[in-house]
Amino acid sequence: MQQSFKYGNRTIDFDVTYSRRKSLKIAVEPPGLISVVAPAGLPKSMVMERVRSKAAWIAGKLDCFHDLHLPLARSFESGESFMYLGRDYPLSIYLDARLKKPEASLHGERVWVETPAAGPDVIREAMETWYRRQTLEKIEERVQHYQRLFSKRPSAVKVKEQKRRWGSCTGRDALLFNWRCIMAPLDVVDYIVVHEMCHLEQKNHSQLFWNLLAGILPEYRQSKKWLSRNGIRMIYNL
Repeated sequence: MQQSFKYGNRTIDFDVTYSRRKSLKIAVEPPGLISVVAPAGLPKSMVMERVRSKAAWIAGKLDCFHDLHLPLARSFESGESFMYLGRDYPLSIYLDARLKKPEASLHGERVWVETPAAGPDVIREAMETWYRRQTLEKIEERVQHYQRLFSKRPSAVKVKEQKRRWGSCTGRDALLFNWRCIMAPLDVVDYIVVHEMCHLEQKNHSQLFWNLLAGILPEYRQSKKWLSRNGIRMIYNL
C-alpha cells in the first residue's frame, strides 16, 4: 500500500506492508525508496502519524543519498560512459545530415548515436529512446523465461518513468518497470522481474512473498544489495 504526505516543499512517498512484528520499521534506501513495515492491525492513521514523526530523519537520509552519490551533470559528448547490463560503454557520436532522426545502438564496445544534428538534448533523447526499447525487449524476454513458474500471467508488461521504483504490479496484474532497468546486470534485471511477478500471486511483502521469491532466485539478496549500492547511479545516469 502506497501513502504520502507533505513535509515542507517536498512530497514523501512510502510503501506500507504489514507483518507480525510488534513495532513499526522504516527503511530508506537509494535512490530514495522508503518502505514501512507495520504491525498487523495497526490503523492507517497511526502508521501515517508515526511516519510523519520521523519526517526530518527521512528527509535527512534522502538528502544524504543525493549529496553523496549524485553523479556530475551529463554533457552527452563522445567518450562519455553509459551503463548497459552492468557495464560502462563509451559513447560515440556520428553526424550525418542525410539522416531523418537520431538513432542509438550498441556496436561492440561502444554505444553509437547516429544523428543529423548534435547537441545534448538531441543525444539524450536518442539515448533514452534506445534505453526504453532495450528495457522493454529484455523485460518481456525475462517475463517469458520465468512464466512457467507462475500460475498467473501479467495482463500487460510496460516500461515507464519511475524515479523511485524499479517495478510495480498493479491491482489488475499489469507489470510496470522503470526504463532504466537495462542499466543493471542481468541477474539484477531478473531480480526486478521476478520480484514483480511474485506480486501477481502475493500482493504484499509477507513471508509468503519472500519465500516464493527465494524459491525462484535463492541469491536474490545479492541483487537487492547491488541495487541499494548502485541504484542512484542508474537513476541519474541519463
